[in-house]
Amino acid sequence: MKESGYVEAILLLSLTLLLTNCNSSNTNTTANSNLEEAKKAIAVSNAIYFESFVENDSSIFIDRYARDACIMAPDAPQACGHEEAAKFFRAAYDDYGLRGGKFITTAVYGDGVEYATEEGTWQSLNEKGELFDNGKFLVLWKKTPGGWKMFRDSFSSNQNSK
Repeated sequence: MKESGYVEAILLLSLTLLLTNCNSSNTNTTANSNLEEAKKAIAVSNAIYFESFVENDSSIFIDRYARDACIMAPDAPQACGHEEAAKFFRAAYDDYGLRGGKFITTAVYGDGVEYATEEGTWQSLNEKGELFDNGKFLVLWKKTPGGWKMFRDSFSSNQNSK
């Protein structure tokens, strides 16, 4: 009788491990799928981002950001919300002469369910299409009812500020 109980326990344990591994595999597949969706949305948003400066259209820029987003530029306080994002756009366009650029994503981390983190480099161009600044960034993306939006945008220049 005791031997039969051990056999049943071993079978039950084996079945539990098998089911756990199958469920884990499905979870990994779902997480990979979510992250791939996030990566695609980030790439589309990044491709549109600098159009706002080419067109001098702050609405394109603002639409890249969640309503509760914060831009965390170097040597400046956080700029949170769409109104602050609009001010940031105006300063970049009017004061710094930003007219174009590009993002180079080097990695995207996370499960892609609610948030994803993007790491990369950026280049800024003036009205002549010349590179005038470049640097690195980390962006925390948030999945919103309107799609993937930047939630926290932090960046710094590689140029010597002295």
